[in-house]
Amino acid sequence: MCRSIKTLRPPVLPEEATEEDIRAAALQYVRKVSGFRAPAAHNREVFDRAVEEIAEATARLLGDIEVRGAGVRAGADASAGANPGANAPVPAAPARTA
Repeated sequence: MCRSIKTLRPPVLPEEATEEDIRAAALQYVRKVSGFRAPAAHNREVFDRAVEEIAEATARLLGDIEVRGAGVRAGADASAGANPGANAPVPAAPARTA
């Protein structure tokens, strides 16, 4: 994994990712996959389009992903449709015997 790309979801990121955070991660991804830090002039449009498409996909992912134990999607408001059973205690696994 590219070391410059950071995790963009709570609780790793204390706040919701900004558009700037998402675009920076998308740019790093395209740079890594393409092998170019900056594209040549004849590849600029393709490079920029890839960054935008990946940023859009990332924003959708972060908006829809559910974080276990949080009860709501990472990008959703806690009062808007929280899953009432999501915060229920998880039963402990049975003890292993040797």
